[in-house]
Amino acid sequence: MSTLDLNLLVALDALLREQSVTRAAEQLQTSPAAVSRTLARIRRVLHDPILVRAGQGMVMTPRAAAMRDDVHAVIEKTRALLTRDAPFDPASLSRSFTLQASDLLVDALTPRLLAATGRDAPGVTMRFASEASEGTSALRDGLIDVELGVLKHLDPETRTEPLISLRLVGAVRCEHPLARGPVTPQRFGAAEHISVSRRGQARGPMDERLAALGIQRRVSVVLPSHTAALLLARETDLVCLTTESAARRLGMHTFEVPLDLPAPEVGMAWHPRNDADAAHQWLRARIRDAIASLGDSASTGAAAS
Repeated sequence: MSTLDLNLLVALDALLREQSVTRAAEQLQTSPAAVSRTLARIRRVLHDPILVRAGQGMVMTPRAAAMRDDVHAVIEKTRALLTRDAPFDPASLSRSFTLQASDLLVDALTPRLLAATGRDAPGVTMRFASEASEGTSALRDGLIDVELGVLKHLDPETRTEPLISLRLVGAVRCEHPLARGPVTPQRFGAAEHISVSRRGQARGPMDERLAALGIQRRVSVVLPSHTAALLLARETDLVCLTTESAARRLGMHTFEVPLDLPAPEVGMAWHPRNDADAAHQWLRARIRDAIASLGDSASTGAAAS
């Protein structure tokens, strides 16, 4: 590593984080051809291919995976040393951030985040990763910058911050029988329901509450997406749970669920290597602002941990 100069380290950091010559070139604001030449130099210096082709993408070699966090830490420390006295200016920021969240949160947050970045940081790109990364080591591995949602199965070193308690309501098409008259547990349980579960689970806390009242609901379909559930409920006599604003955007009728259900606690998680990164701090602040502006909250979280 002693013969690897700082410019090559910067390029190596981008390549290891993006695992793509094209995306690394975008981050470095240069051409893919130039990054390919730089990758060839890095390979010669390190005597390791670093990235190898795997189908349509590229994967890291074991040596590259082992050094990724250390390389990124060196770059961040170097940047901090060189810019310690310079105030952070989001207007000059050119960076991509990858977030992981449920489609319900993506739908609510994206317009607010884009408004903030478009106004203050036009050089920032927001990427939303698939929910398949939930419950994995994606934060530790640097594949995502921030995870948003009901936080479970996180690595022990992960930083977390509570943000909001979501208020969920029942949603049906306007012609649905539950759109007329009071919704009792009996009427609610007698309707046909949509269950939203990425893992394909049809039962949950709602069924436990109904069972305590001697009621068993029928789950007609299990979907992995809240958006798909809403669209299906709008065209059928099925019932789904969602937020007030999401249902309102589709012109659906909403009602209070006649059960004592726990409100989903939404939080934000990130890896501690990003604690002191000014750009990442700015991103987390924008996420807090966007969450605070949601109209579906029952309560907001505490200050940053």
